[in-house]
Amino acid sequence: MTSGESTLDTTLHTSAWIPGPSQVVREALMLTQLPRGVAGLLWRCVRPDVAVHVREEIGDHRDLPPHLADATERDQPIEHGYGPALHREFRVRVVGTRRRAAELIDAIARDMNRAVVPGVARFDYVACSGAMAVGEELVVRMLGPWDGPVRVLRRDETSFRLGTLVGHLEAGQIEFAARDLDADTLEFTITTWARAGDRVADVLYTRLGLGKQIQYLLWVEFCARAATLAGGRAPDGVTVLTRTVSWPDGDFAEAV
Repeated sequence: MTSGESTLDTTLHTSAWIPGPSQVVREALMLTQLPRGVAGLLWRCVRPDVAVHVREEIGDHRDLPPHLADATERDQPIEHGYGPALHREFRVRVVGTRRRAAELIDAIARDMNRAVVPGVARFDYVACSGAMAVGEELVVRMLGPWDGPVRVLRRDETSFRLGTLVGHLEAGQIEFAARDLDADTLEFTITTWARAGDRVADVLYTRLGLGKQIQYLLWVEFCARAATLAGGRAPDGVTVLTRTVSWPDGDFAEAV
């Protein structure tokens, strides 16, 4: 195995992973795909082919992420972040599916890049088998100093949850889940609980709104592509609910 290639040894950890020649090639290819990726996201801003329904609300202590029972010093939980907390839910109903909920989640877990706009982001399975077993690690690659190491916190038949590690742009968790509604209809959701990972990210993510908007576009497109991956269509579009909590908030701070 050459330097920079994926390994199933989860003791590798993303912080010890050194890019090799193959990674350099992948980064170069990502640069060539950047215009297409940016164009794809801009197209969704101007004329989305899937309708997007947006709601924004003031959040409270109920918007805490699931408790991180096995936290380590490498984890970057939401309480270690900066600025307000965002609890966001991206939801799409898919009809006429050829895959059941468990099959869709398994397909996404094995290759998350199938639902990502090329050139905008890429998931590298640096210490992950594709089965998304608890403890395995991935890195979300983005152009610039925005690589986001994560580890698998939870995995069951119809969902998996990732938690941010030190060095990630954000601090928090994200969950990908699906459930069958009937024989050929399912619902796919992405739920995020996040704050900026550091003070610089807080300026970009919250104050200027750049990171927040990129996350919004990235996960809306992910939902649309997940619907296609399921073999169906999304007649109702994608629903996005954002609940914002000022930090520290009275009830919220007491719950942490």
